[in-house]
Amino acid sequence: QVQLVESGGGLVQAGGSLRLSCAASGIIFGIHTMGWFRQAPGKQRELITDIDTGARANYADSVKGRFTISRDNAKNTVYLQMNSLKPEDTAVYYCNALNRVTTRSYWGQGTQVTVSS
Repeated sequence: QVQLVESGGGLVQAGGSLRLSCAASGIIFGIHTMGWFRQAPGKQRELITDIDTGARANYADSVKGRFTISRDNAKNTVYLQMNSLKPEDTAVYYCNALNRVTTRSYWGQGTQVTVSS
């Protein structure tokens, strides 16, 4: 039932912008917290932002002020607007859904973001 599909990644120059999308099938935003993680080669996967069931957003310090998470309830889609991109933002970006009732977690397949200097 649950499927998360990320899109929107690509190659951009430092200082550029990208918007990632996460199409979330089988997700109810009222009980699922949505988040974006990223993982660089050889590095741990890290949470960079999430939006809770009340549409409150949180950001890691590394992306605060540059990235914005948003949610479109009608389209069942979560977005990550990334501005002022830096080479250190290069990673595979993953959409995640956490069911606050069951504690089940779901992952998308990831989308590659590469930022050149």
